Amino acid sequence: MSDCIFCEIVAGKIPATVVLETAEVLAFRDVSPQAPTHVLIIPREHYDNLTSLVTHNPELAAKVFTAASDVAVLEGLEGGYRVVSNIGDDGGQSVDHMHLHVLGGRSLTWPPG
Repeated sequence: MSDCIFCEIVAGKIPATVVLETAEVLAFRDVSPQAPTHVLIIPREHYDNLTSLVTHNPELAAKVFTAASDVAVLEGLEGGYRVVSNIGDDGGQSVDHMHLHVLGGRSLTWPPG
């Protein structure tokens, strides 16, 4: 999608600090981190949100979640971490390209807000 910032990152048109990449998944540091470790995990193929991805390509959804786990290991988050997917306006989704947030590096409170 031409108006999707994450598609632009996948295409190499916008730079990102890549943490992990495979043929199907890209993980990069959030430009506005909410924790010491804040990495976004996206499928290279555009899906609007988690529901769309799981419905249309469950195998890719599994790869996205595997990448989140791999990132946690790479980032040394043995003490714990949080994986978040915001869906829709009420869920706080700000980019309409499915993505997971991997947050860690500090104690995370609940509820998140």
